[in-house]
Amino acid sequence: MAEGVLQSLIGWVRPEAASNRKSDLDEEVVALYDHLRTPVLRYLLSFGIPIDDAEEVLQEVFLALFQHLLQGKPRDNLRGWIFRVAHNSALKRRLANRESADRFDPAPETLEMAVNPMPSPEESVATLQRQSRLLAVVHALPEQDQCCLSLRAEGLRYREIADVLGISLGSVANSLEKSLTRLARADGASTHA
Repeated sequence: MAEGVLQSLIGWVRPEAASNRKSDLDEEVVALYDHLRTPVLRYLLSFGIPIDDAEEVLQEVFLALFQHLLQGKPRDNLRGWIFRVAHNSALKRRLANRESADRFDPAPETLEMAVNPMPSPEESVATLQRQSRLLAVVHALPEQDQCCLSLRAEGLRYREIADVLGISLGSVANSLEKSLTRLARADGASTHA
């Protein structure tokens, strides 16, 4: 807190110092945006909100980050902080959207699912059936398990996931183990069929 007051006083006494600080923050936030835009956007889309809403939430998250840093608030684990704010904002947006429509089921291309450019028709059908089966398993998971899985897919460590979701480290480990077992079971059943 004293540091924030000190920074404000420096900006008042020496406006160029405040300007330099803001410029440095601009660069830092832009670098974080460039690095985390795609994973955060994918995570937001996993909540089933439309792409336009997800992009708007993404902008709000990075604006909140800029304000957070400008106020001299803690800088430890900014990646986790960004995902936590995105998580909370996505929940609010999804709740607001539910009032106007039923749950949105994103199209596979929205979630950037990679497809072989020239598969045979049989391969295409088999791939779509497998994706559909695995997505059904993911959608059947409890919301917390879906969030754990999505955050892990975005490269967050177990401790970061626990911080983002506000749950224990053990809960994250159990959730991921249970989810991955279900997915492996569903995928194994598809390869034996």
